[in-house]
Amino acid sequence: MFRLGIFQLGLGIMSLLTLGVINRVMIDELKVPALLAGGAIAMHQFVAPARILFGQLSDSRPLFGLHRTGYVWIGAALFTFLSFCALQAVWQLGGSLQATGLNSWPTSTWAVLLGIIFAGYGLALSSSSTPFAALLVDISDPDNRSKLISIAWSMLMVGIVIGAIISSKLLNTPEICGDDLVSYNPSLGEPIADLSALQASITPLFIIVPAIVFVLTILATFGIEKKYSRFNSRSNMANREDKISLGNAIKILTASRQTGIFFSFLLFMTISLFMQDAVMEPYGGEVFGMCISETTQLNAFFGMGTLVGIASTGFLIVPRLGKQNTAKMGCIAAAACFILIIIAGFTGQESMLKGALVCFGLASGVLTTGGISLMLDLTAAETAGTFIGAWGLAQAMARGLATIAGGAVLDLGRALFTTPVLAYGLVFATQAAGMILSIALLQRVNIQEFRDNTKQTLMTAIESELD
Repeated sequence: MFRLGIFQLGLGIMSLLTLGVINRVMIDELKVPALLAGGAIAMHQFVAPARILFGQLSDSRPLFGLHRTGYVWIGAALFTFLSFCALQAVWQLGGSLQATGLNSWPTSTWAVLLGIIFAGYGLALSSSSTPFAALLVDISDPDNRSKLISIAWSMLMVGIVIGAIISSKLLNTPEICGDDLVSYNPSLGEPIADLSALQASITPLFIIVPAIVFVLTILATFGIEKKYSRFNSRSNMANREDKISLGNAIKILTASRQTGIFFSFLLFMTISLFMQDAVMEPYGGEVFGMCISETTQLNAFFGMGTLVGIASTGFLIVPRLGKQNTAKMGCIAAAACFILIIIAGFTGQESMLKGALVCFGLASGVLTTGGISLMLDLTAAETAGTFIGAWGLAQAMARGLATIAGGAVLDLGRALFTTPVLAYGLVFATQAAGMILSIALLQRVNIQEFRDNTKQTLMTAIESELD
C-alpha cells in the first residue's frame, strides 16, 4: 500500500508545478488574464473523455503482459516531459504579451499552443492515473478499500507538501520577488516582470522535479500488479480472447441511474472544491502582498490539513459514520472554510489565511476519502477500468470547469468591485454555495440499487459476448 502511494506522491508534486507555479506566474507576474490562464491550464482536464478509453484498454488490452502497469509507466514518461514543454510555452507567451500586447497574432498563437500542450499533458496523465486507480480496485476488497485510499491519497498530499517545500526553497530568491522583479516599459505604460530572471529561477525546477517523479512512478508500481492483482480471478472475461467490448462496457456503465446521480455529485462537488486552484496563489500575492515562494508555501498548509484529514478519515470516521455521511460532513465543513478564507482577506493577516487553509485541507481530506470510497464501491470488477475512467472523467471535467470558472468569476469580481478582496471573495462564496448543492445530490446516491442493476446488465453483456 505504501509503495503504491509513492505514485500518488509524484502526482501531488506535479500538480503543484502546474497549479501552484505556472498559474501564479502567468496571472500575477506576466499579467495574463485569469480567464485565459485558467482556460489554458484547464485543457488538461477537458481531454478527460479519453479516461474511459484508457480504462477500457487497460481492462482488455494488456501491455507487457500486465493490464495496468505498462499504461502507468508510458503515461508518466509523457506527462513529465510535457510539463517542461508547457513552461517553455509560458515564457514565449509572456514575452509576446510584453512585446506585442494581448490581442496580437503571436500572443494568440502561443496561447493556443499552450492549451494544446496542456491537452497532451492531460491525455498522458489520464493514460497513467486511470489504470493506476483501477489497480487499486484490483488489489483491494470493500472492507479494506477505505484504508488503502487513506494511505494512497495521504501520499498525494505528502507530495503536495514536499513539492511546496522544494519549490519554495528553489524559488526563494530576491530576483523574482517585489520591486527587484519588475522594470518599466514606456510603450506599455506600466511595470513589467523581468522574464529572464523568472526563467533562470523557475526552469531548473521543471527539469529536476519531473525526472524525480518518473523515477518514483517506477519504484511505486514495479512488481505490484504481478504479485497482488486479483483482476484475472475476479473477472469472468479476463482470460478470454474476446474481452468485453467498449460498447458493452458503456452499457454496463449506464445500466443504473445511480451512475448518473453519482456522476453529477462528483461534478458539482469537484467544481465547488477546486475553483480556488487557479486563484489562491494570486490571492496571496495581490491581497496579502506575498512573494512567489511564499504563495507556493500556501499549498503546504492546505496539504498538511488534507493529509491529516485523509489519514484519519479512512481509519476513524468512515467506519463509524459510513461513506455517505462522511462525504456530507466534508461538504459542510468545506463550505464553512471558504467563509473563513474570505474573512482572512478582509483582515489581511497571513496567519489567519494559513490557518483557514489548514482547516480547508482537513475538510477536503474528509470529503475526498468519503467520495473516493463511494466511487470505488460504485465500480464493477469486470469493467473496473471503464468505471474508473468514467469517475475520472467526471472529476477531470469538473477540475477543468473549476479552473476556468475560478478565473472567470475572478474577472467578473474585478469588473464589479474595485477592491481585490471582494473580487476574490466572490470566487470563494460561489464555492460555498456549490458545496450546499452537492449535499442535495449526495442524498440520492444508493449503492445497493447500483449493484443490483449493474449485476443484471453485466450478465446480459457476457451472454452477448459469448453469442
